Amino acid sequence: MPASRPAEPTGPARDRLVVAIDGPSGSGKSTVSRRVALRLGLDYLDTGAMYRALTWWVLDQGVDPGDSESVARLARALPLERSGGPADPRVAVDGTDVTTAIRETRITELVSRIAMNLEVRAELVRRQREVAQAGHVVIEGRDITTVVAPDAPVRVLLTASEAARLARRALDVHGSDDPTAVAATRDQVVRRDADDSTVAAFTDAAEGVTVIDSSAQTVDETVDAVLALVAAVDMSGSRLS
Repeated sequence: MPASRPAEPTGPARDRLVVAIDGPSGSGKSTVSRRVALRLGLDYLDTGAMYRALTWWVLDQGVDPGDSESVARLARALPLERSGGPADPRVAVDGTDVTTAIRETRITELVSRIAMNLEVRAELVRRQREVAQAGHVVIEGRDITTVVAPDAPVRVLLTASEAARLARRALDVHGSDDPTAVAATRDQVVRRDADDSTVAAFTDAAEGVTVIDSSAQTVDETVDAVLALVAAVDMSGSRLS
């Protein structure tokens, strides 16, 4: 007999639903968030992709990433478009599809530097909050449960052991989790988390945030754990602002 699935909200409850998911690199945020959004029929916002898109635009415009004022100006003018939903999330900047380009190594190596610019964070958080206020969305990234959507009815810190996170990222980037691939990925995961933790809270759960450790769980098990939290919430009394 197949395992039972958690009940899912319907009607007005789903219309107002915001699921906020924080977590370190390699914890499974993107995969889990997309699948939760698909199961619930919600929009999906990858906030990390926003920082990556800005990083791409900074390079495309020939702006020095170290020029914090110029980078902040670009952030405020960023012509960012999202499409495709959780099934096929696409990102475009000024009409150019950058979905694949923003995952390149040159972007990954620079994005934390861009994200540490406090004026950049203020602008992108403002945009992210607008999405949260609209509801009907799963939002994942850094400081989502504490800054972007602190009143979301479902807030999750998705974590995993360092070994599990490194193996997952190595598989994602290099197609292998052998020792060489893991070693090549370590800097992306460990350094980025260390850099980002100076300006964002995503390593410790705030009050009211549920910790889900995905180290020994399959993706489906982790998704079901999040859906169980959604089912347990009394959506009629939830506040989104």
